[in-house]
Amino acid sequence: MDQQQTSHPAQPDSESFVCSHCGAIAEGPPPTWTCSVENGSRHYFCDDCARANIRAIEGRLDSAWW
Repeated sequence: MDQQQTSHPAQPDSESFVCSHCGAIAEGPPPTWTCSVENGSRHYFCDDCARANIRAIEGRLDSAWW
């Protein structure tokens, strides 16, 4: 039986995290980054992207809207 392995675009491996908006990379889970669940998938946003879009994030708009 073939099992298809999928990778999570916002979290390429357990060591690094990638901002879903600008592509910034952080080693390990950054405590100041924002995590959003959109359509069942986790998306991580760096400090700069989260600050620039805080109203949309608080309004629970998917990142596609901003």
